[in-house]
Amino acid sequence: MGAACPQTLARLAQSRYNRPSRKGAVRANRIGYETSKKPLVDLLSPPMTLDSARSIVRNPTIDTLIDDCLTKDGCKPVSNGSVVAYSGKYRGRVPKYKQVVRDASSEADVWWEANNSISATQYGLVREKFQAYVADKDLYVVDTFGGADPEHRIRVRFVLERAYHALFIKQLLIRPTEEELVDFEPDWTVIDFGKMKLDPEVDGTPGDAIVALNLAEREVLIGGTEYAGEMKKSVFTIMNYLLPLKGVLGMHCSANIGEDGDTALFFGLSGTGKTTLSADPERKLIGDDEHGWTDTGVFNVEGGCYAKCIKLSHDGEPEIWNAIRRGSILENVKVRENGSPDYDDASLTENTRAAYPIDFIPNAVIPSVGGHPKNIVFLTCDALGVLPPISRLTPEQAMFYFLNGYTAKVAGTETGITEPAITFSACFGQPFLPLPPRVYAKLLGEKIARHGAKVWLVNTGWTGGPYGEGGRIKLSYTRAMLKAAFHGQLDSVAYETDHVFGLQVPTSCPMVPSDLLHPRATWRDGGEYDQKAHELFRMFQENHRKYE
Repeated sequence: MGAACPQTLARLAQSRYNRPSRKGAVRANRIGYETSKKPLVDLLSPPMTLDSARSIVRNPTIDTLIDDCLTKDGCKPVSNGSVVAYSGKYRGRVPKYKQVVRDASSEADVWWEANNSISATQYGLVREKFQAYVADKDLYVVDTFGGADPEHRIRVRFVLERAYHALFIKQLLIRPTEEELVDFEPDWTVIDFGKMKLDPEVDGTPGDAIVALNLAEREVLIGGTEYAGEMKKSVFTIMNYLLPLKGVLGMHCSANIGEDGDTALFFGLSGTGKTTLSADPERKLIGDDEHGWTDTGVFNVEGGCYAKCIKLSHDGEPEIWNAIRRGSILENVKVRENGSPDYDDASLTENTRAAYPIDFIPNAVIPSVGGHPKNIVFLTCDALGVLPPISRLTPEQAMFYFLNGYTAKVAGTETGITEPAITFSACFGQPFLPLPPRVYAKLLGEKIARHGAKVWLVNTGWTGGPYGEGGRIKLSYTRAMLKAAFHGQLDSVAYETDHVFGLQVPTSCPMVPSDLLHPRATWRDGGEYDQKAHELFRMFQENHRKYE
């Protein structure tokens, strides 16, 4: 799979970064504001308008949204001060219903092997349905920034029907100041009507939900799914399209900074430990999910965190536990009769979530930027239980494992996933890559070489056997291995070369049993381990051929 050529990227950068502004005309409307004396402006550009809405509240306060969640949107109060919201039928992302408009501006550049396409004509028909849906609705408009680095920031306007979604995105993205909101003109618009159902036979859509990205018109339509995570991932997909045009790497990773100013990145899909491992009491948090890497360092795309909270405990993850308070949203979490959240209850979904602004983490970095990373961690949840819990990668291995993006999708993260399922997700974020994987891999390889980062492959999945036989590696052991790696303690120990994967595996690590470091030693049957390990490596090689 080839990358877009430099001439193409330059052309795209010229055409899409120098577009005219989308100013609206002054008009009267039934629009409510949290602060008075603000001008009333058109909030959308034609062909979409909000003229037929019954009411619109623009940039409501957190207090207003909490009250609306509880009184108008079916949410429940929780004893810790947060609110719990329910996302209806879909309790995870719906990647099979995510589409990108295929037109002259995107035809040559989008990675169509991994992105479903929708024609501009069909998109227009779906948008007409969205326009009709506006009539007599009570809506919210929330203006946000994507990108903590002002040089690479985009302005995103959200139009939403659920108070819970308005609260979610206000807390998850970067909140403009009151002064910045006065003349806010969006670069992109996301229209989120989760309760609107689509009929494939009537609307020509692949299902009853849609997440449609229109790159030429800088617009996203989300309909038929009330899962709030689709909004933030839409912004990340946009950034992953725009950033490489300027030589900036978009990354599906978390990031934090140590006491010595050393930045670390944690790549991985949902459920591999990005949020948990980056929320480290001994390090400062930059962000938990989406970042860019520029010529000066890294920056967070978001202004909040979206943590899995199934089996959450104060002892295991105190930073996340304490961040769930007034202003936070719990998603699909069961609440006990006494009002306390039951984090062990997975009856609705394994993918229970907590959303909160990043400054709810005491040691968060504000603004959310850091220097060039000294350590890069590829997190994989190995359901086969054959990968070492930590290994050091050569530059060549780093590209191999980055392009493969191996993990197991854990239960609930996507609709239909009920137990770990082996997957290869290019660059540890395939659902969010509009461009071919080689574009991102090339940028990563160049930045690693230029700044001398060490790269580690860390298995947070199973040991002692595959899923159903072995057990998951203890979080305390993973934390100990990362601490040793970041502090240089693994630089001086002996390494052994894994006989199947060719990985460099440390023979010892403080606070970690030596046998755990070598997965074959944890299996009852070494021959069965060898069979599974060779099977997985063949899968690696076969998958990697797609990118050669």
